[in-house]
Amino acid sequence: MVDTGSRVEDVVVVGAGPGGLAVAAALRERGVDPLVVERASGVGESWRNHYDRLHLHTPRGWSHLPGYQIPRRFGRWVARDDVVRYLEEYAEHHRLRTRFGEAVERVDRAADGSARWAVRLGGGDVVTARHVVVATGYNHTPVEPSWPGLDGFTGEVVLARDYRNGRRWAGRDVLVVGTGNTGTEVATDLAEHGATRVWLSVRTPPHILSRTRFGVPAQATGIAVRRLPPPVVDRVAGVLAAVQEPDLTEHGMPRAGKDLYSRVLEGRIPVQDVGVVAAIRAGRVEPVAAVESFDGAEVVLADGTRLTPDAVVVATGYRAGLEPLVGHLGVLGDRGLPRTHGREQSPNAPGLWFTGYTNPISGMLRELRIDAERIARAITRDR
Repeated sequence: MVDTGSRVEDVVVVGAGPGGLAVAAALRERGVDPLVVERASGVGESWRNHYDRLHLHTPRGWSHLPGYQIPRRFGRWVARDDVVRYLEEYAEHHRLRTRFGEAVERVDRAADGSARWAVRLGGGDVVTARHVVVATGYNHTPVEPSWPGLDGFTGEVVLARDYRNGRRWAGRDVLVVGTGNTGTEVATDLAEHGATRVWLSVRTPPHILSRTRFGVPAQATGIAVRRLPPPVVDRVAGVLAAVQEPDLTEHGMPRAGKDLYSRVLEGRIPVQDVGVVAAIRAGRVEPVAAVESFDGAEVVLADGTRLTPDAVVVATGYRAGLEPLVGHLGVLGDRGLPRTHGREQSPNAPGLWFTGYTNPISGMLRELRIDAERIARAITRDR
């Protein structure tokens, strides 16, 4: 329990990324004026810090948030900077009330015995609210590497969150660890910027899909199978893989298993090919075995190979990082993700909502839009 002080709100939204803004806008449309609290100095902070070449992997028309379309001038595949511009326009269009530069440290039940929540801010302020929507993002905290010998590595180690482009590594050798969308795109970017050798360390071969097929976005298939039983989707995807997924085995990348949708449910969505397949076939990106350890200037791989890269880019994923915020409330599962999301509430924590903590095959922004509208309806149902 926390002493609440005097600041009272109806709804506090934690996070001014796409998920938080979407919920705030949906609430505004229903006559509620939420307070959006964001630790950064503006909206869409995570998008501002992504690598330069990033574009949405879902088309503009299926990626908008509630109540405001993405402008046509941003093109079909919206670039990183234009996503940020859209989020800025979105917050202004809906006249969202924001409080920037304030990190939310912890959410507790209020000490006055009411059903309100106490939201503790980094500066010591406490805001109370009937409802709190947590939207700090699925990819919040990078997974830190812990390979044996890493501390003694004489090359450079770069986390993917700090990577912007490959310009500085032109003429140098770089190892990229991680075969998700970020890792494969970083490897492609390094090759395009003139890195001498680019190795891509593969622990689990990824499913790789074309962003479009015969003009139809891959997202359309994701939407179509979203509610089907995972074993059914896995079987169908396994049959279609022979024609839909590239065969890169002769280039050192084994085929993925017949588990596409099962992986999605674990948060590992298929890789969208925006150049990595061509780069691998041309020899500009070389798949290699998983990293086992480091030995001075060398990286030791699972098959015994030793590489001597000038730099290692670590793209091994993120975690939600919700433990300090709500971990004490018993609302998180084994993977640190909320047990409930969207319009669902935990029976032990009514009035506490989560959005953006799944990585759906049907498109993150599309699902954020749907969740936002459902959360807003649920919050305002009894008003």
